[in-house]
Amino acid sequence: MQSSSHLFPVALISAERRGDLIEDVYRLKPGNSTDFTVELVVTRLGRVADPDVRGVPVILLHGSFSNRRLWYSPKGIGLGAYLARAGFDVWIAEMRGHGLSARNQAYRHNCVADYARYDLPAIAAFVTEQSGQSPHWIGHSLGGTTLAAALGGHYLDAGQAASVALFGSQVTRGFWPLKVPPLTWGARLFLKRFEHVSGPRLKRGPEDEPMGVILESMRWHGLFGRFGDKNDDWWSGLQTVEVPTLCVSAVGDHQDPEWACREMFEQFGTEDKEFLVLGRVHGYTEDFGHVQMLVSKAAQAQVWPRVVDWLNHRAAAVPPESMLNRMATS
Repeated sequence: MQSSSHLFPVALISAERRGDLIEDVYRLKPGNSTDFTVELVVTRLGRVADPDVRGVPVILLHGSFSNRRLWYSPKGIGLGAYLARAGFDVWIAEMRGHGLSARNQAYRHNCVADYARYDLPAIAAFVTEQSGQSPHWIGHSLGGTTLAAALGGHYLDAGQAASVALFGSQVTRGFWPLKVPPLTWGARLFLKRFEHVSGPRLKRGPEDEPMGVILESMRWHGLFGRFGDKNDDWWSGLQTVEVPTLCVSAVGDHQDPEWACREMFEQFGTEDKEFLVLGRVHGYTEDFGHVQMLVSKAAQAQVWPRVVDWLNHRAAAVPPESMLNRMATS
């Protein structure tokens, strides 16, 4: 079968019409990590009325225990569908072992370091190839944290990320038991017996989460932990990021509280950044929660339009790559 990309093997595994939207599903096999069985699935949403028109590309990243349905329900409702109807070229990524992305051979060891170092650059390269423009990114929870890791580790730069928006993402909320080495050692020894943590069983979401992500987070929050891996300090690296950044927190989000999201926001070095708090005290009709900030009728009316405004403003500030090329040759 002919690949849909010149970068690495890509297969179009589904092309369907979903009401007023076109849904194209691609399977990517980048082959750029130590586990060559990794496959990543991205879903592109377009408009039936303009099937060949590609707007500004936007890549959406789900959080832990989640998949593409955070952004796009079977009934065609969600921020992803909203952006597509607004004329954006929407790409919804599913990380290793989530949703339509099959579990790779080393699934239990999957971690944010691999997502940031290998998977996000591959997704960015494919979307850029297809659209001819640098994509904008939106991440929720762990998806936003992964974006921060990719930027802080310099795995993504301004050429691969025209802007980023992080919803409910932070890494500085601590848990005191993780600061006690004997408790941490015992917990890690116990958890290593398992392949994953069950999202459905714990009522955290529809997907399982590989144990590698859990152990990695424990290391970040340990006594001498840091946001990074053995070789790179992603937290310090954020100070050199020049990508336009939007950080969003919610008053009712007890998992990723406002103060911790603000610390993430302040660490970004870019001058073009904005911090948004969703709650009654700031003029919204309710104190949004961790998921409700993106998935609720109130979010549809009050948050989604703010996202469109952010993207339109940043898209207008940076000409498409094709336009830049024409300007350079004229």
